[in-house]
Amino acid sequence: MQGSSSRICSFPGVGDFFTEKRPTPMLDTVENPMHLKNLSSKELKQLSEDVRSELSFIMSKTQKSMTASLAVVELTIAIHHIFHAPMDKILWDSGLQTYAHKILTGRRSLMHTLREKDGLSSDTSRSESEFDPFGAAHGCNSISAGLGMAVARDIKGKRDRIVTVINNGTTMTGQVYEAMSNAGYLDSDMVVILNDSRHSLNLKLEETPKTSINALSSTLSKLQSSKLFRRLRQFAKKLAKRLGKGMYEWAAKVDEYARGMMGPTGSTLFEELGLYYIGPVDGHNIDDLICVLREVASLDSTGPVLVHVITKEEQIVQKYQKSEMMTKKQEGSSDSDSSPSCRRPQTYSDCFVDALAMEAQRDKDIVVIHAGMGMEPALHLFQEKFPDKFFDVGMAEQHAVTFSAGLSCGGLKPFCIIPSAFLQRGYDQVVHDVDRQKIPVRFVISSAGLVGSDGPAHCGAFDITFMSCLPNMIVMAPSDEVELVHMVATASCIDDRPVCFRYPRGAIAQMSNSICHGVPIEIGKGRVLAEGKDIALLGYGAMVQNCLSAQSLLSKLGIEVTVADARFCKPLDIQLVRKLCDNHSFLITVEEGTVGGFGSHVAQFLTLDGQLDGKIKWRPIVLPDQYIEHASPKEQLALAGLTGHHIAATALNLLGRTREALLLMC
Repeated sequence: MQGSSSRICSFPGVGDFFTEKRPTPMLDTVENPMHLKNLSSKELKQLSEDVRSELSFIMSKTQKSMTASLAVVELTIAIHHIFHAPMDKILWDSGLQTYAHKILTGRRSLMHTLREKDGLSSDTSRSESEFDPFGAAHGCNSISAGLGMAVARDIKGKRDRIVTVINNGTTMTGQVYEAMSNAGYLDSDMVVILNDSRHSLNLKLEETPKTSINALSSTLSKLQSSKLFRRLRQFAKKLAKRLGKGMYEWAAKVDEYARGMMGPTGSTLFEELGLYYIGPVDGHNIDDLICVLREVASLDSTGPVLVHVITKEEQIVQKYQKSEMMTKKQEGSSDSDSSPSCRRPQTYSDCFVDALAMEAQRDKDIVVIHAGMGMEPALHLFQEKFPDKFFDVGMAEQHAVTFSAGLSCGGLKPFCIIPSAFLQRGYDQVVHDVDRQKIPVRFVISSAGLVGSDGPAHCGAFDITFMSCLPNMIVMAPSDEVELVHMVATASCIDDRPVCFRYPRGAIAQMSNSICHGVPIEIGKGRVLAEGKDIALLGYGAMVQNCLSAQSLLSKLGIEVTVADARFCKPLDIQLVRKLCDNHSFLITVEEGTVGGFGSHVAQFLTLDGQLDGKIKWRPIVLPDQYIEHASPKEQLALAGLTGHHIAATALNLLGRTREALLLMC
């Protein structure tokens, strides 16, 4: 949730956290999945209510969204009731679905630390629990990883089960179908459970009156999963092959129609990929889930099986929200509190969308493409204002990049908005389809740099490095919201090559009152914000603000500091860099990115220009060569050594004032 970082550090302690909680008698008896094995149907249903109540309570206390997990409570319980984790491997495609799984696998008492420094990860983590055999965050990887584990199991002669849970959001990605196709070819035993929350696979269902998961579909799903039905189908296929080509083709045609009748929601597609389809199954009917999964688990040799489960996430969310509203009313709180302290702070995303909307009103050729796991609130407003100019392609970053290239070739001006961590998935298309052909696509890289509680999986650490190495790409980053507005205007004017700019997640520290219509910036030109004779700080992007903080600290120690805003990583403002070297003996570059990014481009110029042969001493400050775990944004910056104090301490060390540097960090 945007703007929530200020609340992350002030959560109640464990004692306060577990007060005023609804009774959860059945959940209180469960410490690990083994305790689910002998529970009756009635007890499992009570456990479902307890787990959902627990999740709702945690969500109300921590302000963290758990709606995806609320929808898969029965499914999670059924999986752990039938399969034997951790011997059996259970893989999840998305961390947002795994909170019930975490509660049932010994992490209940730590759920209040979710996304906190040294607390539980929001995703599955191999280092966190033996019940997490593979990390899940970006989605679409579980079938590939599960298939690898299944093949390794077969080679080693083991008998453990592999279960992967995917959601309908990840069915937009190509990797899912690549993995399914390979799974069908290799024919290794594994179970793929598709959690369909009716957001992307519901088109055919809505076209027919048989939209509900009724008694007939429940019966058919149980029949499909039974040993007898499976063996009859296999026997019929083998017999048809022996009877000749004509009979085999006839049998295959009959089998295809049978599958279409029994599973009108995509069974033919999945079975053409080589997966045996079962479903749809009511994801909130724990008896049906257990019946189907028990049959699947009992088969000696199945090959890959896909179980299609329907869940109703939206109804559950609405039920939860209604419950929360009643609770708040009883406690005397009001949802309509409009005091300034309760309003969501203005974010960089808000500022960007406002600027883009102004440009779109002026330039009718501007279109917007969004890819990733979910849109930020401001983008929904743009979509409402310009519905014909907005394309949300979901978790299909590769398609988004090349789709944008096609729009550009058609005479439009595409702004392709992708979070930094997800742009990694579309990098081949950025190189081959856009940069190589010098097609003017405007890449808007959101959630750049450290992302606080979302941790390393969603951290945008690498985009400066992998975008600035491309020959035709213009790479820039705004230092504040005013510069962001100007860079939107700049990108709109570039029509002869691709361009990208990044902005961080979160709130703007101090909103400027001088924001107006954007003015294009001269390409490859930085600016000097403050001048001093002792040392120069050259910041890139949001780190310019931290350089200004360092300048304030150093000025109190009598040190005069020049602070410059590079604006561009590529093309680099070599005149600005040369001027800083000519006028100073010490230069520090600062960026919220990895080695190989902005600082490396500066180093390349300093070396070729002979600057390092003279008086200048240069030091780069970049993200450390490690993944920084989830914490608050301030804590992450401190862990990365990117705060104003860290920059000032680096300057003091460079000036030979080591003792003052140590005192500054105390």
